[in-house]
Amino acid sequence: MVMLENEMGGKIKLGIAKCLLGHKVRYDGSQKLDRFLRDTLGRYVEWVPVCPEVETGMPIPREAVRLVGEIDSPRLVGRKSGEDWTDRMQKWGAMRLQQLEEQGTCGYVFKYGSPSSGMARVKVYSENGMPRLEGSGLWARMVMDRFPQLPFEDDGRLHDPRLRENFISRVFTLKRWREAMANGRTVGKLVEFHTRHKMLIMAHNEVVYRAMGKLVAQAGVAKTDETFQQYFEMLFKALSYKHTVSKNVNVLTHAVGYFKKDLVSSEKVELLELIGQYQKELVPLIVPMTMINHYVRKYGKEYLDKQYYLHPYPAELMLRNHV
Repeated sequence: MVMLENEMGGKIKLGIAKCLLGHKVRYDGSQKLDRFLRDTLGRYVEWVPVCPEVETGMPIPREAVRLVGEIDSPRLVGRKSGEDWTDRMQKWGAMRLQQLEEQGTCGYVFKYGSPSSGMARVKVYSENGMPRLEGSGLWARMVMDRFPQLPFEDDGRLHDPRLRENFISRVFTLKRWREAMANGRTVGKLVEFHTRHKMLIMAHNEVVYRAMGKLVAQAGVAKTDETFQQYFEMLFKALSYKHTVSKNVNVLTHAVGYFKKDLVSSEKVELLELIGQYQKELVPLIVPMTMINHYVRKYGKEYLDKQYYLHPYPAELMLRNHV
């Protein structure tokens, strides 16, 4: 079953724009509370709230700021005064990044459109005052450059059920990876981790999944450090691809194969019908998944029971009810 807090060395730590938790830290003294993040996901993670503006020294309320200049290296300046906050935020940011690393942060939720905390499509104004939706917030860019293989999203994109599911799945997978490797890297640990994540990886990118299998098979004769680094990079490359209905149908059909000597004719027909209904997008993924989990328990399929694809995060998040 999915590892929860007591099995994973404490709650998963995620960075987040502080206003998304309901803190009144915006330039006008308002907040942008996201109840799913605070009240639902917040039951399973420990939020690490950050407000770059306030922590840099800006007051509440304050003059609004914006990004000005080149897309790749904009300046953060006051909208009316033109006061430049870039150097101060970067100096503060260097210390804050170190804190995030020491805290073992497993991902970050940014604030859409923010000149400091926007992940992408942030307005950057040219010298003639024309905005371009091609930038990243000053602080968000620092975070993504420092931790390029962490899962990132912004609150706007998380309204998409598939993006939300993918982000949370990557977060929990990263935590499991860190826990597995915490007390020393061994080939045995790598094999166990890969074995339990096979179907999950396959549901995202089967080509990368097969390459990872070859890497694990050669782990006993390869240089350990290089193998583990390559595996980690391939893992998060695979998971960066969103799963689709067709990919899930492929994995669900693969799982059915483990019951070929167990299911009676009526059970097999019912299960295949549910997979077909999911393929036609008449029912969400949770429907055939629930039936497969039922048969896993009924027929004692230990291999499938250990597959994180069937339970990648707490069921109470209900993420697969909407994909």
